Amino acid sequence: MKTKREDIRNIAIIAHVDHGKTTLVDELLKQSGVFRENQEVAERVMDSNDIERERGITILSKNTAVHYKDTKINIIDTPGHADFGGEVERVLKMVNGVVLVVDAFEGPMPQTKFVLMKALELNLPVIVCINKIDRPEARPDAVIDEVLELFMDLDASDEQLDCPFVYASAKAGYAILDLTEDPQNMLPLFETILDYIPAPEGDPDADTQVLISTIDYNEYVGRIGVGKVDNGSLKVNQEAVLVNAHEPDKRNKVKISKLYEFDGLNRVEVSEAGIGSIVAISGIADIHIGDTICSPDNPVAIPFQKISEPTIAMQFIVNDSPLAGLEGKFITSRHLRDRLFRELNTDVSLRVEETETTEAFKVSGRGELHLSVLIENMRREGYEFAVSKAEVIYHEDEKGKKLEPMELVYIDVPDEFSGSVIEKLGQRKGELRNMGTSNGGYTRLEFSIPSRGLIGYRGEFMTDTKGNGIMNTIFDDYGPYKGDIQYRKQGSLIAFETGESITYGLFNAQERGTLFIGPGEKVYSGMVVGQNGKADDIEVNVCRRKQLTNTRASGSDEALKLSPPKVMSLEQCLEFIDTDELLEITPNHLRIRKKILDPKLRKRASQK
Repeated sequence: MKTKREDIRNIAIIAHVDHGKTTLVDELLKQSGVFRENQEVAERVMDSNDIERERGITILSKNTAVHYKDTKINIIDTPGHADFGGEVERVLKMVNGVVLVVDAFEGPMPQTKFVLMKALELNLPVIVCINKIDRPEARPDAVIDEVLELFMDLDASDEQLDCPFVYASAKAGYAILDLTEDPQNMLPLFETILDYIPAPEGDPDADTQVLISTIDYNEYVGRIGVGKVDNGSLKVNQEAVLVNAHEPDKRNKVKISKLYEFDGLNRVEVSEAGIGSIVAISGIADIHIGDTICSPDNPVAIPFQKISEPTIAMQFIVNDSPLAGLEGKFITSRHLRDRLFRELNTDVSLRVEETETTEAFKVSGRGELHLSVLIENMRREGYEFAVSKAEVIYHEDEKGKKLEPMELVYIDVPDEFSGSVIEKLGQRKGELRNMGTSNGGYTRLEFSIPSRGLIGYRGEFMTDTKGNGIMNTIFDDYGPYKGDIQYRKQGSLIAFETGESITYGLFNAQERGTLFIGPGEKVYSGMVVGQNGKADDIEVNVCRRKQLTNTRASGSDEALKLSPPKVMSLEQCLEFIDTDELLEITPNHLRIRKKILDPKLRKRASQK
């Protein structure tokens, strides 16, 4: 017999990047009394990882819970970036409704469409929260029309179209139901959640069923499965069986050793959990996303969506440059292998494969951002390694034709730059699908483009639009191969000998192009020290000293003026490197180098 559990609500907060999901969760936590009156609270408490804090993005979905009146509200904060879309799809299986956050100025964006589509497919009720209404240029009424249009585009049912709208400023800590009201606090949003999001239902007397939707990892207890109790109840020391809808043969006997529920930011140990509770389970070593924990008498797997496949791959290689091993703590292939396979514990959209050599691993992910976050994490942990240029993963259809991943790109750019953006993306095999005006002198462009056409384009895009363009991408589907694309028009400046760079040598080299290094840096033969103005690679001697003579001509010894070197971030380096180059990554340095360091061997290889 199915019953409802009225004292619980399970919701996910979904939105496009930077529309204020995490800040909204912060306010809900503060106003429900999770923190003491005088407690110091960091901003965006849910973003726990350093990279999430620095970039202001959420990478992993987070669970938390607040109490309002007599109801416990389980809240899941989800990522907004397309690269982490795999997280969002799975989390929605745990909840009974969503709060869709939309910026009161920007309106619905590509990722808003993607997350809303997933929610509507699962028939989840939606509360629309128009956030940032205190922005001076906010246009809440127009944004509501745009949101309703989006619902219609996605074929929402009449019930779904009849959703409540809440206006909020997460930063100022208030929500209102009508723009004429005086704002006070978040209570209107809490009330709307209780009224509109249905309570979870299930059969408390049936056999246990818990679908694992996310995995957490902790060095002390190993893998932790997080999921919702769909039927029956879960007790500590209970005997159970793991089954999986996509692996019919899987039947592992397990025992529940520890059980937690979420309360505020903490995990609280409990001895038993009933239907509708979101729980964390530790002590099962071999637990994976999509597994169902069932009672041994009646194991029935709950169906779930397959995790989306990676579209882009790179080689992670043991560092073998002349400067290897000077900075990193972890430098051997065993270190690299253990670390990459450990990442698979928590990141489900990642794949790691061994290659013919023990020195290199093929790592595949959802996009450049996905892989660069992994690289940055490893660099901070003291790993030293090299990576190759990102390449897309091709498929074949039944007739053996080559298929490649395609993306939809949405670009908002000031009108005067739209011509150069259309031209550049055209060269990269992009097709202009749609062009319209958005507010404030901006043009909105929509392209369909192969994923490889976007590799290395972001930096160029920022330069072409003088930093004013906004680009959003979303994976579309596999389509027929579009033909070859020429990536980089300029060659590299390559160091000729090993040593330390000297002003005199750099001064002579800078006439050839843009340098990436200043004086006093260690270089080695085959390292890329700059970008040539022309298409060919040339070797330059940046370690060259001036020959001293005992005669001095007047004026010849005036200080040599060096242009400041171009310092590139990790993403820019990954975009810059060509197919015959590697990026050497150490805790303190990023160096670009040729795969073949010896100039004679390199020349021979290029002639082949």
